[in-house]
Amino acid sequence: MRFQKTFGVIASTLLPPVAPRIALAALLVASFQSAAKVVVYPAPDGETLSTQYEVQAEGHTVPVYSARVLDPPFAGKEYDYGGPYSFASFDVSRPLELRIRSEKPLGNLVVRPANPRVKTRLTDANTAIITLPGPCKLSIEPEGKKGPLLLFANSIEEHSPRANEAGPHLIYFGPGVHRPGKITLTNNQSLYLAGGAVVKGGILAEGENIRIFGRGILDSSDWEWTKGPTPHVVSIRGTNVEVSGITIRGACHWTIVSRNSRNVTVRNVKICGGRVQNDDGINPCNSQDVRITDCFIRSDDDCVALKGLDLSGANNHVERITVEKCILWCDRARIFLLGHESRAAFMRNITLRNLDIIHYSMTPFLFEPGEEMRLQEVSIENIRIHGEGQDSLARLKPVVNQYMRTKVPGYISDIHFRNVVLDGSPGPYRIQISGADEQHDVRTVSFENVEIAGEKLADGSKRLEVGPHVSGVRIGN
Repeated sequence: MRFQKTFGVIASTLLPPVAPRIALAALLVASFQSAAKVVVYPAPDGETLSTQYEVQAEGHTVPVYSARVLDPPFAGKEYDYGGPYSFASFDVSRPLELRIRSEKPLGNLVVRPANPRVKTRLTDANTAIITLPGPCKLSIEPEGKKGPLLLFANSIEEHSPRANEAGPHLIYFGPGVHRPGKITLTNNQSLYLAGGAVVKGGILAEGENIRIFGRGILDSSDWEWTKGPTPHVVSIRGTNVEVSGITIRGACHWTIVSRNSRNVTVRNVKICGGRVQNDDGINPCNSQDVRITDCFIRSDDDCVALKGLDLSGANNHVERITVEKCILWCDRARIFLLGHESRAAFMRNITLRNLDIIHYSMTPFLFEPGEEMRLQEVSIENIRIHGEGQDSLARLKPVVNQYMRTKVPGYISDIHFRNVVLDGSPGPYRIQISGADEQHDVRTVSFENVEIAGEKLADGSKRLEVGPHVSGVRIGN
């Protein structure tokens, strides 16, 4: 417990020269929060803020942080993700107006995802007033993907702990910059990152009844690709684990990974990635009963990838996974990848619902099981997609690839798309379905109320390509 006692304190202990100011800031936040309409958390000394934007929430200055893209060794390739971007986070309990001032002209300002309850008006060439309906997550884009401002309006934080509650069961990081490196959690422990905290490190959570929460930032951007203090920014191997409320910046490898875990919830987590390749957003691996809800993910690699990495344990299936009410942005790879590492008997009972895909590159729904794994019972419903002329929308095919140890395909069955709308620029947006061979086939795929670039998907549509070893494709509107 020595580590926990050392870091289970408020930042005033770690940074004595600014202790009075930080302690006062924390007190003001706490006082403001008690009456709360809007809660703003001051940025810590030592954090270099964005100069691209200024944000005011009804007279309160909201700190605007920076995030990087394409760190070496990948910078200089053909990729162009629009350069560094900004993000701001605060809490709100009601509708409010934000004043945003940008270095860039705002004449072509677009807010994503589109929301009729979000109102925007310009007061001059570089200033916008944006009315929010309450808690929400938005990408404010003066020049498309070039240097946007991500806005995270959280609900008011309830029952937040205080610094004096730190102890064996609670590791507490108060406002300030902290450099713990590796943080280890085990049975019945919690980790709290207060608003205004920037914690440079990674988390290894192994055990039961573990909680990681708060309004602070977990920052991995000081580490080179694959060289972080923990295998992943948040590495989970346990039961009854929750990650909620925090922002994760600059992952150096996969961001949140559960392996051989049960009952995992990831709620209202904001992932500001794109700094390195292979920074997958959230990867449930050989896990069951995982819920990913109300999150924002920007990543270079897949936003959500379901994987079967090993055959250890009595139950290695990937099943009962729900992703809902999330906003998803992938710079280079897929939004959803199911099956590329398939060392599990089943990947099943998967629900992807009420999602906004605001930017993507490769096929957003890529389902490619191998190694005799059965991918089945997947529901994709109430999905809104912004298209920019991409070639592909969905691909369902058992395959063999370089990640597979057993070089045989898998199986696909019972995949259902319902209420899926893609708008934006014209493009092919193909849906490809094909079996691998007579045995490794695709069965029972349905499309209900799927609209692509203003066109309802129907029998005979050129967008739908059905190959051999496929049965039971049905289209209804």
